[in-house]
Amino acid sequence: MSGDRPTTEGQPGLATRLVHSEYTAPPGFATLTTPVHHVSTVVFPNVSETRTRSGHDAYTYGLHGTPTSLELATQIAALEGGHRTLLVPSGLASIAVVDLAILKAGDHVLIPDNVYRPNRELAHRLLGGLGITTDYYDPLVGAGIAALIRPNTRLLWIEAPGSLTMEVPDVPALVAAAQARGVVTAIDNTWAAGIYLRAFDHGIDISVQAVTKYIGGHSDLLMGSVTARNAELFDRVAAVKRLLGMGVGPDDVYLALRGLPTMLTRLQAHEAAALRIAGWLRERPEVKRVLHPAFPECPGHEFWKRDFTGSSGLFSFLVHERYAAASVDAMIDGLRWFRIGYSWGGVASLAVPYRRETLFNASGRDEPGHLVRLSIGLEAPDDLIADLEAGLARLTPA
Repeated sequence: MSGDRPTTEGQPGLATRLVHSEYTAPPGFATLTTPVHHVSTVVFPNVSETRTRSGHDAYTYGLHGTPTSLELATQIAALEGGHRTLLVPSGLASIAVVDLAILKAGDHVLIPDNVYRPNRELAHRLLGGLGITTDYYDPLVGAGIAALIRPNTRLLWIEAPGSLTMEVPDVPALVAAAQARGVVTAIDNTWAAGIYLRAFDHGIDISVQAVTKYIGGHSDLLMGSVTARNAELFDRVAAVKRLLGMGVGPDDVYLALRGLPTMLTRLQAHEAAALRIAGWLRERPEVKRVLHPAFPECPGHEFWKRDFTGSSGLFSFLVHERYAAASVDAMIDGLRWFRIGYSWGGVASLAVPYRRETLFNASGRDEPGHLVRLSIGLEAPDDLIADLEAGLARLTPA
C-alpha cells in the first residue's frame, strides 16, 4: 500500500510509525490517581535482562504484576498489617489458592460449619477429588477445636463472623490450638474489611478478603486478596497463583484503588445504618431474633466485643415461623429500596431470604424461623426502615 511507504529516505513507513511512538512525555506531570497500565507484554531493555529479572516485584509479564496492581497489593497489605498481598480474580479464587498452596493428597482441612457456601463446595467437589479430606466444625467450638485436629491436619479455616448466620468465633482460642499442632490458620476477613478485626494481631497466618465487597464498594468489580503473615507463606501462595495463571484486570484494580480512600468513611456509614435498622427490627413482633454480632443475642457476641473494633453493614434476622415461607419470599419481592442479589458491601442495599434446609449450622438450621440476610447500603436509613415495615406488614400466617 502506498501509505505504508517511507515518506523520505531512511524514514520508517506509516505502519511502523503507528506501532512505535517516538513521543517522550516531558517531566513534571503528577496526579492524585494511579495510572492504569493495560499490559500483556513487558518490554526489556536487553536480552540479558530477560534471563536475570526475577522476584515478586520484577516486571516480567502483565499477568504477574504492573505498577497498578502492585500498588493495590501494597495498600491492602498495609491495611491488613501482613507481610505481602497478592491479588486474584475473585474472593472464591483467594480461598482456592490458599487451599492448593497448603494442602496436598492425604492432608486434612477443618472448615467451620457456617462457612461461605462456595468454600464448602470447593472442599467437597475439588479437594475431595484430590485426596484431601474435610471436617466441618461448630464455629463456636473455641479451644475444643483441638480434639478435631488430626496428625494430618494442615489447614484451619475461620470465618468471622459467619456470613449468613453471623456466629462470631473465638479466634484467639482457635489459633492457639492450631499453632500448638503446627496447623496453618486462614481467615475470611471480608466482613470486617481488614479494619474491624486485625487478624495478624491475633496470630492468624493468612487473611483473605473479597475485594469485591467493601474495598471495591460499588458492586462493579470482582477480585480477591490473599495476605500472608510471612515470606514463606506468601511464596507458597504466590507460586500457586502464578502456576494457575491467575491475573486481575487493570481497570478492576483501578476501581479497587478508587474505593480504598473512601472505605473507612463508607464502613462507618454502613455500620451506623445497620445498627439502627437492626435495632428497629429487634422490636418488631414478626422478627424472632436479630443476628448481628454487636447484639448480645447473636452467638459469639462476647468474642466480637473483645476482638473487634466495629461492625459492618451485613447482618441477618429470623422471621417468626408462624409466617409462611412463601410470604417471606413475597415480602422480599415487594421491597422498593432493597434489591435482591448476592454479594454485599456496595452502596445499594440488598435482601436475600434463605431456606433453613440450605444452611449448615445450628443457629440457622435447628432454630425454627425464616432467615433473611440484609446488606445495608448508603441510602437514608428512614427509607430502608419504611420499606421493611411495609414488607413485614405483608407477611401471612403459615
